[in-house]
Amino acid sequence: MNVHFIAIGGSAMHNLALALHKKGDLVTGSDDAIFEPSKSRLDAKGLLPQEMGWFSEKITSALDAIILGMHAKADNPELLKAQELGIKIYSYPEFLYEQSKNKTRVVIGGSHGKTTITSMILHVLHYHDMEVDYMVGAQLDGFDTMVNLTHTNEFMVLEGDEYLSSPIDRRPKFHLYKPNIALISGIAWDHINVFPTYENYVEQFSIFANSLANGGIMVYNEEDTEVKKIIENSNHHFKQYPYKTPDFKIEDGITYVATSIGDVPLEIFGKHNLQNMAGAQWICSHMGLGEEEFYDAIVSFKGANKRLEIIKKTATNIAFKDFAHSPSKVKATMEAVKEQYASKHVLACFELHTYSSLNADFLKEYKGTLDAADEAVVFYSPEAVAIKQLEEVSESQIKEAFGREDLIVFTDPDKFQEFLFAKQFENVALLLMSSGNYGGLNFEDVANLL
Repeated sequence: MNVHFIAIGGSAMHNLALALHKKGDLVTGSDDAIFEPSKSRLDAKGLLPQEMGWFSEKITSALDAIILGMHAKADNPELLKAQELGIKIYSYPEFLYEQSKNKTRVVIGGSHGKTTITSMILHVLHYHDMEVDYMVGAQLDGFDTMVNLTHTNEFMVLEGDEYLSSPIDRRPKFHLYKPNIALISGIAWDHINVFPTYENYVEQFSIFANSLANGGIMVYNEEDTEVKKIIENSNHHFKQYPYKTPDFKIEDGITYVATSIGDVPLEIFGKHNLQNMAGAQWICSHMGLGEEEFYDAIVSFKGANKRLEIIKKTATNIAFKDFAHSPSKVKATMEAVKEQYASKHVLACFELHTYSSLNADFLKEYKGTLDAADEAVVFYSPEAVAIKQLEEVSESQIKEAFGREDLIVFTDPDKFQEFLFAKQFENVALLLMSSGNYGGLNFEDVANLL
């Protein structure tokens, strides 16, 4: 195929471009700005646009397809030219479905845990040399790209994001995959700029469940009340496989999970990770791998990129960075670290960075999420609030929202770093949660602190 990407530089988009290039397709693309690591990775394969910007002359009838990224706008000149010429335009999820419509599609959905569960499944399959097509939202050890497409593999494993498909297709991505095997890990309101009410957000998961192929397999977290209600009240014809947090114990800082083959030591920890693992095991079993094969592989799983990723570990201290930003993710991550390191002083730093987290009305959803920390800090940038054209939020609003009077609030990145670098680290577990970087924090400098 001769394929052109409008907004090729995005994390997901450039990985798809690399996957198609590897498969032998002719790939071109445009963007108005491309950052690392996308820039170097595209350049290495000769796919980096020679000039930044949008150029309608790049769009000709020689193209078989356009793949349109969310970063582009509906009035993009290349998109308008493609529409004028009648070239087939795909959103990212539409194209992935097109590439996998003759395969068995395994789709992992949920407000939280979907990247980790997908990563676990791929880790186990990779360990057993089981080749599959896939799309996952994080870079994994042992995998060149976040997307893999072939003509021959039987399965396609997809992380099912509920965010919008493209500027001209406002459907959630996971509505378009039509899975044969699906999983829902949990539901907690997110993306309020798109789904303004909780009910509207939950409805998207009901639509996803009903998009499962008739007679398909639905694996679901029965400990999540909303998920359980959706699945067990559905009139859709699918086989139901519930899962829950397995029994486990923590000894000398190591988590052991109870299995039929004995207690198995893990690299990962936290109830939410063990819950994710239980879901991943069900999926792997439906793909042909038994319990012993699953645990042989999962013991070496260290976690998905930026999900409780260790920055530095010493004899007495440990520091993590984590992508957590929604209330449910912050709470689960916070509690996992405190449970695993109960004897340490847990210092939790959280950056309000996304549209939802900076929204004054949504802030109340964070109530109690940092309670497990011995010391808690929230950082946010007033400039980010202004850029997103949101109502200003105050320090007192944030303290009230989190329900913690001793909460430390910073709005100046320099002052936040001064606070952090003045700390004496002795028997400390430091947790840095953000989908940003605290206004320019260098995580290597944090490692040196310990």
